This record gives sequence, C-alpha cells and structure tokens, in this order.
Amino acid sequence: MTNLKRCTIIFALLLVSCAHASQQDTEKPGFEVEKQAELPKQELTEQVLYEYLLGEMALQRGQPELAAQLYLNLANATRDPRLARYAAHLAFETRQMDKAMSAFNLWLEIEPDSPLAKQALITLLISGGKLDEARPHLARLLAATTENVGNIFMRISPMIASYPDKNAAFDLLRELALPYPRVAEARWALAQVAEVAGKHELALEEAQQAYALRPEWDSAVLLNAQLLQSAAPQQALALLKKYLEAYPDTKEVRLFYARVLMEQKQNREARAEFQRLLNAYPDNADLAFAVGLLSLDMGELDRGEKELQQALTNRKKDESVVYYYLGQLSEAKKHDEEAMQNYSKVKEGEYNFSSRLRMAFLTNKLGKLDEARKLLHKTVAKNNQQRIQLVMIEVQILREAQQFEAAYQVLMLGLENLPNQPDLMYEAGMLAEKAGKHDAFERMMRKLIEIEPGYAQAYNALGYGLLERNERIPEAMKLIEKAYQLAPDDIGIIDSMGFGYYRLGDLPKSLEFLRRAYAANPDPEIAAHLGEVLWAQGEQEQAKKTWSDALKAHPDSTVLQVVIKKFTP
Repeated sequence: MTNLKRCTIIFALLLVSCAHASQQDTEKPGFEVEKQAELPKQELTEQVLYEYLLGEMALQRGQPELAAQLYLNLANATRDPRLARYAAHLAFETRQMDKAMSAFNLWLEIEPDSPLAKQALITLLISGGKLDEARPHLARLLAATTENVGNIFMRISPMIASYPDKNAAFDLLRELALPYPRVAEARWALAQVAEVAGKHELALEEAQQAYALRPEWDSAVLLNAQLLQSAAPQQALALLKKYLEAYPDTKEVRLFYARVLMEQKQNREARAEFQRLLNAYPDNADLAFAVGLLSLDMGELDRGEKELQQALTNRKKDESVVYYYLGQLSEAKKHDEEAMQNYSKVKEGEYNFSSRLRMAFLTNKLGKLDEARKLLHKTVAKNNQQRIQLVMIEVQILREAQQFEAAYQVLMLGLENLPNQPDLMYEAGMLAEKAGKHDAFERMMRKLIEIEPGYAQAYNALGYGLLERNERIPEAMKLIEKAYQLAPDDIGIIDSMGFGYYRLGDLPKSLEFLRRAYAANPDPEIAAHLGEVLWAQGEQEQAKKTWSDALKAHPDSTVLQVVIKKFTP
C-alpha cells in the first residue's frame, strides 16, 4: 500500500470518528439533536494530507501542543468543523487556553447554531475564570433552546458551581434563572449554588420551589431532604416518607431515606428500608451488607450472620470488609476460634491492620502470650499511628500478665523508634513509677510537660505520685491545679484535687472534690480516698459503707482491700 493511499484512509477514518462523536454528544440529554453542518467540499490534496500526517506524528511522539497547532492550521484551511472541534479538544486538554479559544471560536464560526459548540466555549470561558465573558453566551444558549430549557440548567449549573468565587457564581445563576420562574430545574440549580455559597436559607427556599413545581421529581425531594437533614432531620424523614408513599419504587430516594434513618439511630426502621431495597435488588452486596450490619448493631447476631454471608456469596462486596465484620460478629457470640478464622481471611484493605490486632488479642486471651506478641511483631504498620498502636497493644497484654518490666522495655524500645512520642512516654513513666523507679518517672513526666505543655495527664500523674509518697505536697498541689485548669471535667484529676486537699489538711474542700468525683464514677480508688477522708473527719460509719459498697462492685480491688485493712484491722 502506498503512503499516499494509507494517509488517505487514515484521514477518512478521522473524519468519520469526529462525525460519530459529534452525533453522540448532540444526543445527550439537555441538547437538541443538531443538524450536521454542511461540510466543505475539500479536495484531498497532498498538502492537506501532509499537514494531517504531521499532526499524527506529533501526537505519536508525545507532542500534543504541536499537534493542536497543526490541526488548528488544517481546520482554518479546510473550514471543516470536525477538525476545528478536534483542534479545540487537543488545545483544551493541553491547557493552551488562547489556542483553545481560537479553535472554539472557529468551530462556532463554522457552526454558529451548534449547541455543543456553544457549551464547549462556555466551559472554556468558565474554567479559564472568564465568568463575565461567559455570561452572554449562557443567556443566548438558554434563549435559543426551544424546549426543555430545564435540562440546559442541569448541564450548566455544575460548571458555574465549580467557579472559585461562589458568590459570583450564585449571582450569575440567579440572573440566568430570573426569566424562568416556573422552571423547576432552574430553581433546583440555584438552590445547589446557593448552598455552596453559604446561603442555606435561600437554598432551602429555592429547593422547596423546585419541589412544588415538580413534586414527582426525585432530585427535588432529595435536595430538600439533604438541606433539612442537619438542622431538622425529622422533617427530612417526614418529607422522604411522604414522597415514597406516592412513588414507592424510587430507588435513590429510598436509599437516602434508609441512610437518614440509620443516622438517626432508628435502626429497625432503617433495616426495613434496606431490606425492601434488597428484595428488589437481591444481587446487591452493599444492601445485604448494610442489612447485616444493622442486625449486628441491634444484637440480632444469627440474622446478621446470615445477611453478611449473603453479601459474601454475591462476591460483589470487598470480601475483606465482610470477613472483618463476621469476625466481630463471632466475637460478640463468644466464638473466639471462629472469629480468628474470619479475621485471618482479611488479607488486605483498611481492615487488615485492625484484624491482626484482634487476632493478637484473641490469641492472648487463649493463653498464648508469646504467640500473640509474635503476631504483633509480624504486623506491618503503615504509619506512626499504627506503630504506636502496636506498641500499646503489646504493653497492654504484658501488663495484664503482670510482666511490668517487659512492658517497660517494650515502651523504651518504642521510644527509640519514635523519640518523644507523648503517649509512649506517658505509659513508660507510669510503669517506671509502678516499678519504684521514681527518678525515671519524674524525669519522663517533666520532659513530657516540656514537649507537650497542654498534656494535663502528665501534670496530674507527677503531682499525684508526689502525693502518694507524701512528698513536696505544695509542689504536688500546684501540678494538679495546673492539670485541673487544663481538664476541669476529668474525673481522675478531680480525684487528685480531693486527695491533694486531704494531704494539705483541708477536709471540707477535699470532700467536695471527692464526692463530685465519686458521683461521676464510683471507681474503687476514688472510693478508697473518699472513705479515708470521711474517716479522718469522724464519719467512720459512712466511710465503712462507702468502702463496703465499692467492694461489692469491685471485690478484687487491691486498693480497697488495703485501705479497709488499714482502718479496720
């Protein structure tokens, strides 16, 4: 085949593809199908083929900017609208805005009645920040539409809404919508842009008008419900319920209704709506998954398991996600071995890390501490937050096994890898105190206060440690008062305040804080402190009752046992 013949075929194919694309675009909703402009009777000369071939070579060699210029030259020479469109597309894609503007103007010059060309030019102007230049083109596009002007509003509103100056975008769309007060889509589009511009009340008013004009339109009721959802969720639910009574088969509205019910913790009603959707779309794994999670949340574990298995069977839902929740369900049913099997199938995705943590927890629960630690050591952390979690989980299981020194060493190794990490430093300091390493404890807490001046627990721990040892009481009280300033509602700090006043000899003030702490949280350590102060104030029977009540709730509390033995041997 000769080069000339080959180029002729390529060129012809290009024109056919352009014509096909033009036909497809004009058939999109919102635009009238435009008549194909009369094409120029262009002779296929060697020069035309040569310029076309240059453009093709430029594209193949990764030079779209050059190709755009070559096709623009060719479009100017041939007056072929398809080539003008192709040149405009290439220039726009390569962000050559001046060249794209020339190509779009040429296309519009050749096809002045083309809605597609008008929309393309408007898109270019808005994306280029030329809102004022786009204004007359938008107005003419709307005015030239003989029917279904609403679809034009649906097309142009996302473009306008994307403009950085949201108030300017709102003003433009309000001006464009003014001649069309009875067009629901105009009101809907204006409501969308008003909400983006922060004009919530106006957005709601426009959305209500759109719904009144077209009460059967699902987009109108959805927008109304979305705008009502945060401030008046019950109104949103009532609106959606009323709409579904009239139009029960509207999938998107029912799905949104189910989600709002779920957000409002109306789980039984939400599940009924998801189940209705699932009955209509039995192969939808997401719906089966939603129903399963709601059943799980409601404590209906057997039903939840069946529904999650249905989501798994459809193989259209991420299996790792489903297996994670099946693991959660197995744990809730106290089927730990089954839970381990489910978690082990979470091979990837966002729940892989959490699944491995749960496996380590369950392995330790089965009495396999070393195996649980090995599992944690083999778990790959993707970020520092996960690295901290791995350390803290290992420390937790070591503390539960009373292996405090090992837990301390794990924390110190963690601090080598993540120097000055506040949470690790706090836990290490607390273990140092427990082990009697008071100097190390104080050093770490003071360093933590230096690193994180707002870390209330560090002030409290350091102050309480001094109170416990009955050392430097005024200094201890200053530290606890600082903690109280930072976190006045923290029950542990309130307890420390009461214990501090006890050490200072101010029993009424001490009781005020301790009673407040105990009322909020009847913790055995708080009960021990409260009883001790009551005893010191002469209210021995009340002290005994406080200790007795607390011991019934916490029979294994060492703190209570020690204080009771101290005062009632």
